[in-house]
Amino acid sequence: MLFSLGLVFLIGPAAAALCRKLKLPPVIGMLAVGIALGPYAANLMDDAVLAISAELRQIALVIILIRAGLSLRLEDLKKVGRPALMLSFVPAVFEIAAFIAFAPFLLGVTRLEAAIMGAVIGAVSPAVVVPKMVALMESGYGVEKRIPQLILAGASLDDVFVIVLFSTFISMAQNGSAAPMTALVQIPSSILLGLASGALIGWLLAKIFETAHEKRRTIRNSLKVILILGCAFLLVAAEKILESQIRVSGLLAVTSMACTLNIRCAGGVPKRLSEKFGKLWLAAQVLLFVLVGAAVDIRYTLAAGPRALGMLALGLAFRCAGVWLCLVKTPLNRRERLFCMIAYLPKATVQAAIGSVALSLGLPCGQIVLSVAVLAILTTAPLGAIGMDLTDKKLLEKMRLHPPTPGGAA
Repeated sequence: MLFSLGLVFLIGPAAAALCRKLKLPPVIGMLAVGIALGPYAANLMDDAVLAISAELRQIALVIILIRAGLSLRLEDLKKVGRPALMLSFVPAVFEIAAFIAFAPFLLGVTRLEAAIMGAVIGAVSPAVVVPKMVALMESGYGVEKRIPQLILAGASLDDVFVIVLFSTFISMAQNGSAAPMTALVQIPSSILLGLASGALIGWLLAKIFETAHEKRRTIRNSLKVILILGCAFLLVAAEKILESQIRVSGLLAVTSMACTLNIRCAGGVPKRLSEKFGKLWLAAQVLLFVLVGAAVDIRYTLAAGPRALGMLALGLAFRCAGVWLCLVKTPLNRRERLFCMIAYLPKATVQAAIGSVALSLGLPCGQIVLSVAVLAILTTAPLGAIGMDLTDKKLLEKMRLHPPTPGGAA
Protein backbone atom coordinates (compact mmCIF):
# COMPACT_ATOMS: atom_id res chain seq x y z
CA MET A 1 0.00 0.00 0.00
CA LEU A 2 2.79 2.46 0.93
CA PHE A 3 4.50 1.89 -2.43
CA SER A 4 1.27 2.71 -4.27
CA LEU A 5 0.61 5.82 -2.17
CA GLY A 6 4.21 6.92 -2.72
CA LEU A 7 3.69 6.73 -6.49
CA VAL A 8 0.40 8.61 -6.20
CA PHE A 9 1.90 11.49 -4.20
CA LEU A 10 5.05 11.76 -6.30
CA ILE A 11 3.86 11.23 -9.87
CA GLY A 12 0.42 12.85 -9.42
CA PRO A 13 1.67 16.35 -8.48
CA ALA A 14 4.44 16.11 -11.11
CA ALA A 15 1.85 15.45 -13.83
CA ALA A 16 -0.30 18.28 -12.45
CA ALA A 17 2.66 20.68 -12.63
CA LEU A 18 3.33 19.64 -16.23
CA CYS A 19 -0.30 20.38 -17.13
CA ARG A 20 -0.04 23.84 -15.53
CA LYS A 21 2.97 24.59 -17.76
CA LEU A 22 0.89 23.53 -20.76
CA LYS A 23 -1.97 25.81 -19.58
CA LEU A 24 -4.20 22.78 -18.89
CA PRO A 25 -6.14 22.03 -15.67
CA PRO A 26 -3.93 20.01 -13.27
CA VAL A 27 -6.73 17.45 -12.83
CA ILE A 28 -6.02 16.16 -16.35
CA GLY A 29 -2.49 15.13 -15.38
CA MET A 30 -3.62 13.45 -12.17
CA LEU A 31 -6.34 11.51 -14.00
CA ALA A 32 -3.82 10.35 -16.61
CA VAL A 33 -1.49 9.14 -13.85
CA GLY A 34 -4.33 7.16 -12.27
CA ILE A 35 -5.21 5.53 -15.59
CA ALA A 36 -1.54 4.66 -16.21
CA LEU A 37 -0.99 3.19 -12.73
CA GLY A 38 -4.38 1.43 -12.53
CA PRO A 39 -5.25 -2.23 -13.00
CA TYR A 40 -6.21 -1.70 -16.66
CA ALA A 41 -2.73 -0.39 -17.59
CA ALA A 42 0.54 -0.79 -15.60
CA ASN A 43 -1.29 -2.36 -12.63
CA LEU A 44 0.95 -0.73 -9.99
CA MET A 45 -1.86 0.15 -7.58
CA ASP A 46 -2.13 -2.09 -4.52
CA ASP A 47 -5.49 -3.83 -4.09
CA ALA A 48 -5.67 -2.49 -0.52
CA VAL A 49 -5.61 1.09 -1.83
CA LEU A 50 -8.25 0.35 -4.45
CA ALA A 51 -10.42 -1.31 -1.77
CA ILE A 52 -10.63 1.93 0.25
CA SER A 53 -10.68 4.18 -2.82
CA ALA A 54 -14.36 5.13 -2.36
CA GLU A 55 -13.79 6.23 1.26
CA LEU A 56 -10.71 8.26 0.34
CA ARG A 57 -12.64 10.02 -2.43
CA GLN A 58 -15.47 10.81 -0.02
CA ILE A 59 -12.99 12.39 2.40
CA ALA A 60 -11.77 14.60 -0.46
CA LEU A 61 -15.36 15.60 -1.25
CA VAL A 62 -15.99 16.51 2.41
CA ILE A 63 -12.89 18.73 2.41
CA ILE A 64 -13.92 20.65 -0.72
CA LEU A 65 -17.48 21.14 0.59
CA ILE A 66 -16.17 22.52 3.91
CA ARG A 67 -13.84 24.85 2.03
CA ALA A 68 -16.70 26.04 -0.19
CA GLY A 69 -18.94 26.70 2.84
CA LEU A 70 -16.19 28.64 4.62
CA SER A 71 -15.53 30.70 1.48
CA LEU A 72 -19.17 31.69 0.89
CA ARG A 73 -19.91 35.23 2.05
CA LEU A 74 -23.53 35.63 3.16
CA GLU A 75 -23.55 39.33 2.27
CA ASP A 76 -22.43 38.55 -1.29
CA LEU A 77 -25.09 35.85 -1.57
CA LYS A 78 -27.75 38.35 -0.45
CA LYS A 79 -26.54 40.95 -2.92
CA VAL A 80 -26.48 38.64 -5.95
CA GLY A 81 -29.84 37.24 -4.80
CA ARG A 82 -32.21 35.54 -7.24
CA PRO A 83 -29.71 34.79 -10.06
CA ALA A 84 -27.36 32.97 -7.64
CA LEU A 85 -30.25 30.92 -6.27
CA MET A 86 -31.37 29.99 -9.77
CA LEU A 87 -27.82 29.16 -10.88
CA SER A 88 -27.63 26.72 -7.97
CA PHE A 89 -30.14 24.35 -9.56
CA VAL A 90 -31.59 25.44 -12.94
CA PRO A 91 -28.54 24.64 -15.17
CA ALA A 92 -28.13 21.27 -13.45
CA VAL A 93 -31.84 20.48 -13.90
CA PHE A 94 -31.60 21.35 -17.61
CA GLU A 95 -28.55 19.10 -18.05
CA ILE A 96 -30.08 16.18 -16.14
CA ALA A 97 -33.25 16.57 -18.22
CA ALA A 98 -31.14 16.32 -21.39
CA PHE A 99 -29.62 13.06 -20.15
CA ILE A 100 -33.02 11.61 -19.22
CA ALA A 101 -34.38 12.55 -22.65
CA PHE A 102 -31.48 11.46 -24.89
CA ALA A 103 -29.13 9.06 -23.04
CA PRO A 104 -31.48 6.04 -23.36
CA PHE A 105 -31.23 6.37 -27.17
CA LEU A 106 -27.54 7.26 -27.41
CA LEU A 107 -26.10 5.06 -24.65
CA GLY A 108 -28.67 2.30 -24.22
CA VAL A 109 -29.48 2.96 -20.56
CA THR A 110 -32.80 3.11 -18.74
CA ARG A 111 -34.41 6.42 -17.76
CA LEU A 112 -33.38 5.97 -14.12
CA GLU A 113 -29.81 5.11 -15.13
CA ALA A 114 -29.83 8.20 -17.36
CA ALA A 115 -30.94 10.26 -14.34
CA ILE A 116 -28.04 8.86 -12.29
CA MET A 117 -25.64 9.70 -15.12
CA GLY A 118 -27.08 13.19 -15.47
CA ALA A 119 -26.74 13.81 -11.73
CA VAL A 120 -23.08 12.74 -11.85
CA ILE A 121 -22.37 15.03 -14.81
CA GLY A 122 -24.63 17.91 -13.74
CA ALA A 123 -22.32 19.58 -11.19
CA VAL A 124 -19.90 22.39 -12.04
CA SER A 125 -16.35 21.89 -10.73
CA PRO A 126 -15.26 23.96 -7.71
CA ALA A 127 -11.68 22.77 -8.29
CA VAL A 128 -11.63 24.67 -11.60
CA VAL A 129 -14.10 27.50 -10.95
CA VAL A 130 -13.26 28.62 -7.38
CA PRO A 131 -9.58 29.57 -7.99
CA LYS A 132 -10.55 31.44 -11.18
CA MET A 133 -13.31 33.43 -9.48
CA VAL A 134 -11.02 34.31 -6.57
CA ALA A 135 -8.41 35.54 -9.09
CA LEU A 136 -11.05 37.66 -10.85
CA MET A 137 -12.14 39.23 -7.56
CA GLU A 138 -8.52 40.10 -6.79
CA SER A 139 -7.92 41.59 -10.27
CA GLY A 140 -11.24 43.49 -10.32
CA TYR A 141 -12.73 41.98 -13.48
CA GLY A 142 -16.52 41.65 -13.29
CA VAL A 143 -16.51 42.80 -9.66
CA GLU A 144 -18.73 45.88 -10.15
CA LYS A 145 -21.63 43.62 -11.15
CA ARG A 146 -20.49 40.90 -8.70
CA ILE A 147 -20.09 38.33 -11.46
CA PRO A 148 -17.34 36.27 -9.72
CA GLN A 149 -19.38 36.25 -6.49
CA LEU A 150 -22.50 35.25 -8.43
CA ILE A 151 -20.73 32.31 -10.09
CA LEU A 152 -18.97 31.28 -6.88
CA ALA A 153 -22.18 31.23 -4.85
CA GLY A 154 -24.22 29.48 -7.55
CA ALA A 155 -21.53 26.87 -8.26
CA SER A 156 -21.05 26.02 -4.57
CA LEU A 157 -24.77 25.45 -4.01
CA ASP A 158 -25.08 23.68 -7.38
CA ASP A 159 -22.75 20.92 -6.19
CA VAL A 160 -24.81 20.28 -3.07
CA PHE A 161 -28.08 20.21 -5.02
CA VAL A 162 -26.70 17.71 -7.53
CA ILE A 163 -25.25 15.45 -4.82
CA VAL A 164 -28.63 15.32 -3.04
CA LEU A 165 -30.34 14.36 -6.33
CA PHE A 166 -27.66 11.76 -7.06
CA SER A 167 -28.16 10.15 -3.63
CA THR A 168 -31.90 9.97 -4.29
CA PHE A 169 -31.53 8.41 -7.74
CA ILE A 170 -29.02 5.86 -6.40
CA SER A 171 -31.46 4.95 -3.63
CA MET A 172 -34.21 4.46 -6.22
CA ALA A 173 -31.95 2.21 -8.31
CA GLN A 174 -31.01 0.09 -5.28
CA ASN A 175 -34.60 -0.21 -4.01
CA GLY A 176 -36.07 -1.00 -7.40
CA SER A 177 -38.93 0.70 -9.19
CA ALA A 178 -41.39 0.14 -6.34
CA ALA A 179 -40.24 3.12 -4.31
CA PRO A 180 -39.54 6.04 -6.68
CA MET A 181 -42.32 8.28 -5.34
CA THR A 182 -41.31 7.55 -1.74
CA ALA A 183 -37.72 8.53 -2.54
CA LEU A 184 -38.83 11.74 -4.26
CA VAL A 185 -41.06 12.68 -1.33
CA GLN A 186 -38.09 12.23 0.98
CA ILE A 187 -35.99 14.83 -0.87
CA PRO A 188 -37.44 17.91 0.96
CA SER A 189 -37.09 16.27 4.38
CA SER A 190 -33.55 15.12 3.53
CA ILE A 191 -32.60 18.68 2.58
CA LEU A 192 -34.25 20.31 5.60
CA LEU A 193 -32.81 17.82 8.10
CA GLY A 194 -29.38 18.13 6.50
CA LEU A 195 -29.49 21.92 6.73
CA ALA A 196 -30.78 21.85 10.32
CA SER A 197 -28.34 19.23 11.65
CA GLY A 198 -25.36 20.91 9.98
CA ALA A 199 -26.39 24.34 11.26
CA LEU A 200 -26.75 22.96 14.80
CA ILE A 201 -23.29 21.37 14.77
CA GLY A 202 -21.80 24.50 13.24
CA TRP A 203 -23.41 26.67 15.93
CA LEU A 204 -22.10 24.38 18.70
CA LEU A 205 -18.57 24.42 17.27
CA ALA A 206 -18.65 28.22 16.92
CA LYS A 207 -19.86 28.47 20.54
CA ILE A 208 -17.01 26.24 21.72
CA PHE A 209 -14.45 28.33 19.84
CA GLU A 210 -15.98 31.57 21.17
CA THR A 211 -16.10 30.34 24.79
CA ALA A 212 -12.51 29.16 24.64
CA HIS A 213 -11.45 32.56 23.28
CA GLU A 214 -13.33 34.42 26.05
CA LYS A 215 -11.59 32.30 28.70
CA ARG A 216 -8.25 32.96 27.01
CA ARG A 217 -7.87 29.30 26.13
CA THR A 218 -7.64 29.89 22.41
CA ILE A 219 -8.00 26.76 20.32
CA ARG A 220 -5.33 26.60 17.61
CA ASN A 221 -6.61 26.67 14.04
CA SER A 222 -5.06 23.25 13.38
CA LEU A 223 -7.10 21.77 16.23
CA LYS A 224 -10.21 23.53 14.94
CA VAL A 225 -9.67 21.84 11.58
CA ILE A 226 -9.47 18.44 13.30
CA LEU A 227 -12.68 19.10 15.25
CA ILE A 228 -14.50 20.29 12.12
CA LEU A 229 -13.36 17.24 10.15
CA GLY A 230 -14.45 14.91 12.96
CA CYS A 231 -17.93 16.44 13.03
CA ALA A 232 -18.13 16.35 9.22
CA PHE A 233 -17.26 12.64 9.09
CA LEU A 234 -19.91 11.89 11.74
CA LEU A 235 -22.54 13.85 9.80
CA VAL A 236 -21.79 11.87 6.63
CA ALA A 237 -21.77 8.59 8.58
CA ALA A 238 -25.12 9.50 10.18
CA GLU A 239 -26.75 9.44 6.74
CA LYS A 240 -25.91 5.73 6.42
CA ILE A 241 -26.75 4.91 10.02
CA LEU A 242 -30.18 6.58 9.89
CA GLU A 243 -31.19 5.72 6.32
CA SER A 244 -33.55 2.91 7.39
CA GLN A 245 -35.45 5.30 9.71
CA ILE A 246 -35.11 8.74 8.11
CA ARG A 247 -33.30 10.38 5.20
CA VAL A 248 -30.71 13.04 6.07
CA SER A 249 -28.34 14.54 3.52
CA GLY A 250 -24.94 14.18 5.18
CA LEU A 251 -23.04 16.16 2.56
CA LEU A 252 -25.57 19.00 2.71
CA ALA A 253 -25.18 18.94 6.50
CA VAL A 254 -21.40 19.33 6.06
CA THR A 255 -21.89 22.39 3.84
CA SER A 256 -24.48 23.84 6.25
CA MET A 257 -22.05 23.35 9.16
CA ALA A 258 -19.29 25.19 7.29
CA CYS A 259 -21.63 28.04 6.30
CA THR A 260 -22.78 28.41 9.92
CA LEU A 261 -19.17 28.58 11.11
CA ASN A 262 -18.56 31.19 8.44
CA ILE A 263 -21.44 33.31 9.79
CA ARG A 264 -20.90 32.74 13.53
CA CYS A 265 -17.10 32.91 13.83
CA ALA A 266 -15.51 36.35 13.98
CA GLY A 267 -12.06 37.88 13.78
CA GLY A 268 -10.98 36.39 10.47
CA VAL A 269 -11.39 32.80 11.74
CA PRO A 270 -13.37 31.59 8.69
CA LYS A 271 -10.70 32.91 6.33
CA ARG A 272 -7.89 31.22 8.27
CA LEU A 273 -9.83 27.96 8.43
CA SER A 274 -10.54 28.17 4.69
CA GLU A 275 -6.81 28.55 4.06
CA LYS A 276 -6.10 25.50 6.23
CA PHE A 277 -8.64 23.42 4.32
CA GLY A 278 -7.15 24.76 1.09
CA LYS A 279 -3.84 23.20 2.11
CA LEU A 280 -5.57 19.92 2.99
CA TRP A 281 -7.21 20.01 -0.45
CA LEU A 282 -3.77 19.99 -2.11
CA ALA A 283 -3.23 16.43 -0.86
CA ALA A 284 -6.87 15.35 -1.06
CA GLN A 285 -7.24 16.27 -4.74
CA VAL A 286 -4.22 14.16 -5.68
CA LEU A 287 -5.84 11.12 -4.07
CA LEU A 288 -9.24 11.95 -5.55
CA PHE A 289 -8.26 12.31 -9.20
CA VAL A 290 -5.54 9.65 -9.31
CA LEU A 291 -7.81 7.05 -7.70
CA VAL A 292 -10.66 7.88 -10.08
CA GLY A 293 -8.28 7.43 -13.00
CA ALA A 294 -7.23 4.06 -11.56
CA ALA A 295 -10.87 2.87 -11.57
CA VAL A 296 -11.30 3.58 -15.29
CA ASP A 297 -11.26 0.75 -17.83
CA ILE A 298 -9.79 2.81 -20.65
CA ARG A 299 -10.83 0.25 -23.29
CA TYR A 300 -14.48 0.57 -22.32
CA THR A 301 -14.19 4.35 -22.16
CA LEU A 302 -12.70 4.57 -25.66
CA ALA A 303 -15.42 2.28 -27.03
CA ALA A 304 -18.15 4.50 -25.57
CA GLY A 305 -16.31 7.65 -26.68
CA PRO A 306 -18.19 9.00 -29.74
CA ARG A 307 -21.68 8.35 -28.33
CA ALA A 308 -20.69 9.61 -24.88
CA LEU A 309 -19.13 12.76 -26.34
CA GLY A 310 -22.31 13.42 -28.31
CA MET A 311 -24.37 13.08 -25.13
CA LEU A 312 -22.03 15.41 -23.25
CA ALA A 313 -22.34 18.01 -26.01
CA LEU A 314 -26.14 17.85 -25.80
CA GLY A 315 -26.00 18.16 -22.03
CA LEU A 316 -23.74 21.22 -22.23
CA ALA A 317 -26.06 22.87 -24.75
CA PHE A 318 -29.00 22.42 -22.36
CA ARG A 319 -26.83 23.61 -19.46
CA CYS A 320 -25.89 26.82 -21.30
CA ALA A 321 -29.58 27.47 -22.00
CA GLY A 322 -30.27 27.07 -18.28
CA VAL A 323 -27.52 29.55 -17.35
CA TRP A 324 -28.87 32.10 -19.86
CA LEU A 325 -32.39 31.71 -18.43
CA CYS A 326 -31.09 32.37 -14.89
CA LEU A 327 -29.59 35.68 -16.02
CA VAL A 328 -32.71 37.07 -17.69
CA LYS A 329 -33.72 40.47 -16.21
CA THR A 330 -30.30 41.00 -14.61
CA PRO A 331 -27.97 43.96 -15.32
CA LEU A 332 -25.51 41.64 -17.08
CA ASN A 333 -25.02 42.29 -20.79
CA ARG A 334 -24.67 39.59 -23.45
CA ARG A 335 -20.89 39.38 -23.17
CA GLU A 336 -21.06 38.92 -19.40
CA ARG A 337 -23.79 36.29 -19.73
CA LEU A 338 -21.60 34.45 -22.25
CA PHE A 339 -18.76 34.42 -19.71
CA CYS A 340 -21.10 32.94 -17.08
CA MET A 341 -22.03 30.18 -19.53
CA ILE A 342 -18.33 29.40 -20.12
CA ALA A 343 -17.65 29.42 -16.37
CA TYR A 344 -20.38 26.81 -15.87
CA LEU A 345 -18.83 24.34 -18.35
CA PRO A 346 -15.97 22.66 -16.40
CA LYS A 347 -16.57 19.43 -14.54
CA ALA A 348 -14.06 17.63 -12.35
CA THR A 349 -14.41 17.44 -8.56
CA VAL A 350 -17.90 16.05 -8.03
CA GLN A 351 -17.60 13.78 -11.09
CA ALA A 352 -14.41 12.31 -9.63
CA ALA A 353 -15.97 11.93 -6.18
CA ILE A 354 -19.22 10.20 -7.18
CA GLY A 355 -18.54 8.94 -10.72
CA SER A 356 -17.59 5.44 -9.60
CA VAL A 357 -20.28 5.04 -6.89
CA ALA A 358 -22.70 3.21 -9.20
CA LEU A 359 -19.89 0.84 -10.24
CA SER A 360 -18.86 0.15 -6.63
CA LEU A 361 -22.51 -0.64 -5.78
CA GLY A 362 -22.69 -3.16 -8.61
CA LEU A 363 -25.34 -1.30 -10.62
CA PRO A 364 -25.54 -2.34 -14.30
CA CYS A 365 -24.88 1.23 -15.43
CA GLY A 366 -21.76 1.60 -13.28
CA GLN A 367 -19.13 1.25 -15.99
CA ILE A 368 -20.83 3.56 -18.51
CA VAL A 369 -21.51 6.20 -15.81
CA LEU A 370 -17.84 6.18 -14.80
CA SER A 371 -16.69 6.31 -18.42
CA VAL A 372 -18.91 9.30 -19.21
CA ALA A 373 -17.78 11.02 -15.98
CA VAL A 374 -14.10 10.63 -16.93
CA LEU A 375 -14.75 11.85 -20.48
CA ALA A 376 -16.60 14.83 -19.03
CA ILE A 377 -13.57 15.73 -16.89
CA LEU A 378 -11.08 15.25 -19.75
CA THR A 379 -13.09 17.42 -22.16
CA THR A 380 -14.95 20.05 -20.14
CA ALA A 381 -12.27 20.87 -17.54
CA PRO A 382 -9.79 22.17 -20.14
CA LEU A 383 -12.63 23.63 -22.23
CA GLY A 384 -13.94 25.69 -19.31
CA ALA A 385 -10.54 26.62 -17.85
CA ILE A 386 -9.01 27.68 -21.15
CA GLY A 387 -12.27 29.38 -22.17
CA MET A 388 -12.30 31.49 -19.00
CA ASP A 389 -8.61 32.39 -19.37
CA LEU A 390 -9.10 33.51 -22.97
CA THR A 391 -12.30 35.49 -22.47
CA ASP A 392 -12.28 37.01 -18.97
CA LYS A 393 -10.58 40.27 -19.97
CA LYS A 394 -12.55 40.46 -23.24
CA LEU A 395 -16.02 39.79 -21.86
CA LEU A 396 -15.80 41.36 -18.39
CA GLU A 397 -15.22 44.97 -17.39
CA LYS A 398 -12.53 45.86 -14.87
CA MET A 399 -13.72 47.76 -11.80
CA ARG A 400 -12.68 51.39 -11.80
CA LEU A 401 -10.36 52.36 -8.95
CA HIS A 402 -12.14 55.67 -8.31
CA PRO A 403 -15.79 55.40 -9.37
CA PRO A 404 -17.51 58.76 -9.74
CA THR A 405 -19.70 59.83 -6.84
CA PRO A 406 -23.24 61.25 -7.30
CA GLY A 407 -23.16 64.85 -8.51
CA GLY A 408 -19.61 64.50 -9.90
CA ALA A 409 -17.90 65.09 -6.54
CA ALA A 410 -14.41 63.66 -6.15
